Amino acid sequence: MKQLVLTMLHRLAAGERLVLCTILASSGSTPRGAGARMAVFADGSTCGTVGGGAVERAAQARAVGILNGDAPGMEAYRLNPTQVDDLGMICGGDVTIYFQPIEPETPAHEILKTLRVLLDRDVNVWLRMGIRDGEVIAFSVHTDDTLPEAGRELFRSRAVLERGETTWYVEPVARRGRVCVFGGGHVGKALVPVLAGLGFRVILFDSRPEAARPENFPGAEAVILGDYSRISERLTLREDDYVCVMSPGHHYDLEILAQVLPCRPSYVGCIGSRRKVAAVNAALAERGIPAADIARIHAPIGLPILAETPEEIAISIAAELIRHRRENL
Repeated sequence: MKQLVLTMLHRLAAGERLVLCTILASSGSTPRGAGARMAVFADGSTCGTVGGGAVERAAQARAVGILNGDAPGMEAYRLNPTQVDDLGMICGGDVTIYFQPIEPETPAHEILKTLRVLLDRDVNVWLRMGIRDGEVIAFSVHTDDTLPEAGRELFRSRAVLERGETTWYVEPVARRGRVCVFGGGHVGKALVPVLAGLGFRVILFDSRPEAARPENFPGAEAVILGDYSRISERLTLREDDYVCVMSPGHHYDLEILAQVLPCRPSYVGCIGSRRKVAAVNAALAERGIPAADIARIHAPIGLPILAETPEEIAISIAAELIRHRRENL
């Protein structure tokens, strides 16, 4: 989302017009769901995606037509078996896309500027769009502190489309919480840029000066050099945060988990073999950590995809975090 917003702002600052294509709703076996976006510019170039294939090409053509004078509005691509064949698609389903023209120095341009600032903050962010007679009559960005009194119930953890005389579309575009990676070894180096590319805000924490080097972790929001036995001196964990423990040794993992679990983060995962995990869990129990808290640890961390290399392990961890994010929005 951030890259899309940056690109739109850059092109708008250069005086260009664009059309923002947003999937408002989808059903069936469609490539992308509500919230997928693509910006289309006057030269036909695009940024983002609404699923690829023939539907995306059709959306691109529709957007270029709007930039050339056609009316904006919603378009429903209903992919029944005949249309699937006609569009050259394999999967079926229905997709509703809204085509929103945006010009420089307009209220919509200002909303994008505000959104760009908020995406760098640790806050929940929603976009709200009101559509009547095919035109956007309201376009706004909100945080927990700026939710409107009317329609507050639409601001949920997933996109909401409420049809009526005015159709309201509300979508969460950023959620509070960071992924705190403890350990900047081979897996940590592979994991941080992957997570950053997936829209996670990532903090790397390591006790070794040679490991806690910002240049080793592209995309990290912060790289912290701290003591594993005194995490709170450098980092405050919250219930919105995710924790990935992959320190240089079992005793460090134990120290980290003993401090992390009482903070009740949303997700806690620890790398290692099942034997190591069992030993660490037993040591946590001896320290008086409740069994229910120990049971919350995802260990061995990551989805079981038979990963072996650091890069493969990073993918397995990222996949587990994606699933957790989707299941716990």
